[in-house]
Amino acid sequence: MSQELLAATVAAVRHAGARMMTRYSIESPLPGLPELLASLQANDAAVVETLRPALTEAQPSAGWLDDEHGSGPLATGEWWLVDPVGGNVNAVHGMPDWNIGVSLVRDGRPVLAVVYFPVSDEMFTATEGGGAFLNGVRLRVSGKTSLDGALAGTGQAKPGRDPELAERMGSAFAAMTNSALYVRVSVPVTHQLAQVAAGRMDLHWQFDNVRSHVAGVLLVQEAGGVVTDLEGKPWELAGESYLAAAPGVQAAALKVLTA
Repeated sequence: MSQELLAATVAAVRHAGARMMTRYSIESPLPGLPELLASLQANDAAVVETLRPALTEAQPSAGWLDDEHGSGPLATGEWWLVDPVGGNVNAVHGMPDWNIGVSLVRDGRPVLAVVYFPVSDEMFTATEGGGAFLNGVRLRVSGKTSLDGALAGTGQAKPGRDPELAERMGSAFAAMTNSALYVRVSVPVTHQLAQVAAGRMDLHWQFDNVRSHVAGVLLVQEAGGVVTDLEGKPWELAGESYLAAAPGVQAAALKVLTA
């Protein structure tokens, strides 16, 4: 992956982050659901409007997808996969944990990832075979070797619409709580994946596998982490679940989640 393409992607994402910061406020949240939904949509539109021309110019041959809940396989070739505002619901409520995530996927595998946290000015980047970095400093997953000292996390999207998924989440949370030091349940998912890559968290699991998470997956892989499905098989873009973890806790975490 060329450094020129990575630099162009970083510049585009930083520009989009600056635009989002003009919309972001820590004031009281909006009064009702209609206003909330309108703000969510406007945030996404502002980011896409900024990113799409720049990324299309940087890699004209790549397709474009900005459906944060999209899943399943992709056609061959290159695709820009964009989560315009990961954790958008946090942003509109004045919380700082939201990001802009971009990945370039080639023939079903991620080859470039940029995840930017504008509030803290943290720019996470990764390229296939080139390592993962935070503001230019190389990342490495944690060296934990036991779950009893591990910080774990998950962050399923809209579980209330799927009672079976909600029950599965609850069971997994209880099991992991009894095994790990602490378990976080939060969004955006890419935030947790970036923390695993940085060694700040030790593992993250999902019972769904939407394509917008792929930037975080590449960050973990390039930082030396292990990403598998919940059967222990190598992660695939169209898979239905995954576990991203430091090597020293991956097997134990997988055992807990599949017990």
